Amino acid sequence: MQQLEDRDIEWIARNVDVIAVVGLSPNEARPSWGVARYLQAKGKTIIPVNPGHAGKTILDRPVYASLSDIPKDAGVQMVDIFRQSSAVAGIVDEALAHLPDLKVIWTQLGVRDDVAAAKASGAGVTVVQDHCPKIEFPRFL
Repeated sequence: MQQLEDRDIEWIARNVDVIAVVGLSPNEARPSWGVARYLQAKGKTIIPVNPGHAGKTILDRPVYASLSDIPKDAGVQMVDIFRQSSAVAGIVDEALAHLPDLKVIWTQLGVRDDVAAAKASGAGVTVVQDHCPKIEFPRFL
């Protein structure tokens, strides 16, 4: 798998508009909420994914139980993962199977699964691991 470069992050920041946030919490004190709110403030469409809150809303957006519950025409381009590293493989498999517009898998700080990342990369998806878009995007937006 190739080394992530600033130009990759810049492309993501400027071109990805629809982001599914897996593990998005309704708790404003949680990092997932702060990152999703930042992305929303930058004009990104957020699609919350959290089985414990499915059917409710977070940040005024309907919450889905899983990636496969998101309508295929929703245009999800990026999946931002706020889950433990052990959950990444299943999330990547589900994203590859159910999100036809997928361009990016992004795992948050401290989250990584190199095998799942290689699988996504092999399917033509850009992978960013162990980074935070709220930290990375301001350099380009």
